[in-house]
Amino acid sequence: MIGKEIRLERIMDRNTGRTVIIPMDHGFTMGQIDGLLNMQKVVDDVSAGGANAIILHKGMVKGGHRRRGRDIGLIVHLSASTSMNPDPNDKVLICTVEEAITLGADAVSIHINLGAPQESNMIEAAGIISRDCNRWGMPLLIMIYPRGEGIDPNDPRAVAHCVRVAEELGADLIKTNYPQNKEAFKQIVSSCSVPILVAGGEKGGDLEALSMIDNAIEVGSAGVCMGRNAFQRKNTVEFVRAISHVVHDREQPVIAERGLL
Repeated sequence: MIGKEIRLERIMDRNTGRTVIIPMDHGFTMGQIDGLLNMQKVVDDVSAGGANAIILHKGMVKGGHRRRGRDIGLIVHLSASTSMNPDPNDKVLICTVEEAITLGADAVSIHINLGAPQESNMIEAAGIISRDCNRWGMPLLIMIYPRGEGIDPNDPRAVAHCVRVAEELGADLIKTNYPQNKEAFKQIVSSCSVPILVAGGEKGGDLEALSMIDNAIEVGSAGVCMGRNAFQRKNTVEFVRAISHVVHDREQPVIAERGLL
């Protein structure tokens, strides 16, 4: 496990044991969206704001995510789909652990949608990737969500099921929805041996997003994995800095928000 431990230290803050990760894999899914039109600039911005790591697809790593400024951890995303697919919840493998190693990745990530028609294929792919991660000493972040017909994505029971599936697959980090219920999430976190990160979801208000993160951290979350809610801000550097203050310094959301005004 020593390889995983060394690489995880590039993603998790050594002092707090928590992390701020900014995924930027949305271009594959959604195209040329606001916030990801200049990849080098947005990577520089989230790095300057204090993010611990970013998530990119393999083709974007070649653009030079460590161009200047402070260093930042690199997680290579291994699965994808597009919004034009009749079933956009169907994620397929587009990269391998070995490819990620050649790109200098500190970890890899994979996406599973429980309840989607292709759930079985996504679980099978995650099992293969988990095996390869153990072989190469590569940390695995599993992004897993309840998504399917008639499924409430914020139902604590569904979120808990997602977490358990990821844990049993061998995840080293888990990203999932925050169920908007502190007590329910506290039980989910306490019943899992793997650090859990909350997703940011679609862009919301500054204080709303910071308060959600604060609530999750208060009951044991290991941090946040937030994309559009971070890189689509006009003040990306300042907003990521506010997130970092809430996650690592445990600054109150209202105080952190004042830095954005």
